[in-house]
Amino acid sequence: MAKTMETQRTRAAGLLAAVLAGLLVGCGAPQAQRAQPVMPVADSYPQAGVRDRLPALPWRSDFGDAGLRALISQALHHNRDLRVAALRVAEARAGWDLQRADLYPVLAVQAGGDRARVPADLSLTGRSMVTSQYQAGLAMASWEPDVWGRLGSHDEAARQLWLASGQARRAVTTMLVAQVADAWLGLRELDERLDIARHTLASRAETLRIFSRRVEVGATSRLNLTQAQVLHDQAQLLAEQLAQARQLQVDALVLLVGAPSPALDAAGLLPDGSVAGDIDPGLPSALLLRRPDIVAAEHQLLAADASIDAARAAFFPRISLTGSVGTASASLGGLFGAGSRAWTFAPNLTLPIFEGGRLRANLRLSETRQAIAVASYEKAIQSAFRDVADALAAQAGLARQQAVAARSLAAQTERARLSQLRYDNGAAAFLEVLDAQRDLLAARQQLVQLRRALLSSRVALYAALGGGEADGAAEPQLDSSLPDAPQGTGHP
Repeated sequence: MAKTMETQRTRAAGLLAAVLAGLLVGCGAPQAQRAQPVMPVADSYPQAGVRDRLPALPWRSDFGDAGLRALISQALHHNRDLRVAALRVAEARAGWDLQRADLYPVLAVQAGGDRARVPADLSLTGRSMVTSQYQAGLAMASWEPDVWGRLGSHDEAARQLWLASGQARRAVTTMLVAQVADAWLGLRELDERLDIARHTLASRAETLRIFSRRVEVGATSRLNLTQAQVLHDQAQLLAEQLAQARQLQVDALVLLVGAPSPALDAAGLLPDGSVAGDIDPGLPSALLLRRPDIVAAEHQLLAADASIDAARAAFFPRISLTGSVGTASASLGGLFGAGSRAWTFAPNLTLPIFEGGRLRANLRLSETRQAIAVASYEKAIQSAFRDVADALAAQAGLARQQAVAARSLAAQTERARLSQLRYDNGAAAFLEVLDAQRDLLAARQQLVQLRRALLSSRVALYAALGGGEADGAAEPQLDSSLPDAPQGTGHP
């Protein structure tokens, strides 16, 4: 008898091995093709050489103004968009932990009992009876060993999404630093333009007073007084408009910084030198490592690849294991007595045969999403290349425009001086002075605007190249319970 049972077990094991071997050979999933992204941009920027970029420094090293550094540091502490980005990282990490839990069995301690009365007409003995059953032990819920890597692929996809969220947080940080710097430059531009307008207004108010006195004594015509009034009102209107624009700019900075700051109330002019340090754009290939949005797109692509592996593994059979070990007895007192040990073990194998095309549709969906991820990755590279090229072109063009505007301002200043001399000597009408003064004010305003645009182009280049490195000492975490932004620069 024992020999017969042993023979049957041997045959069953051989049959199971043959079935599994056949499944591996004949029921394989379609092979998915891995798309390899390319570098869809030129080898160098239109306005730059072919040097490798210098190693990135902490962002504080890129901005020399102490007031600007204080505003950026405050924004990194209090900006709500950055806080949401940090919470997105925590959300993605929790999703990864949740997915990773599927790799491990679920164990639980269970205990239970039941009593039942069986009527006489249903009892095998012909008499009514009360039955009892008690059990206690350690149970393992249905657990799927990851034989084909399906669960591991899902785990890898969730991990890549977490890494992508960390890079998205870096992108938000870089953009926030650039936005604060550019808004600060805008505020300084308005301060300088407002300062010019107010000085001009004071000068024209004095001119208006003089002309009013001359009209009173009959030394000039009322037409000249009216023209002086026009000059005065134009300067006053410009000053009011700039004061309103300054308040709106302060409100925008408060939103970026996340809290009011006394530094926003102090007047200041545009810096004479550069806001950002000397920036070498380097090669376009360096963007693959520097730009967090490109690295995030790369992790999205790796997540799509892992999802394809999971979709392919779904074609293979699934093995699930369920079991328990403990004690069982018909009486509560004998639950832990000798001979009450009990156990169960229930392996299960499921092979998909017909699911209405669900598995192949899921694979095609994963492959399509991978193609989208590849296109998004290449688009991110192209957008980054354009951002750098645009910033370099803006720097070159604005530098030339600033030089022209400086020469024009010098000429307008001389024109206004000569016009005033001609009017004082009776060789020209006051209308000539009116036109010269109006054009001089416009030239001064334009030069300030061009100076600010040139400085903003350097900030734009800083952001286009991926910004500076995080400075942990200078950028405390929003919440110590939140995970740090993950780093990852591996390429597919």
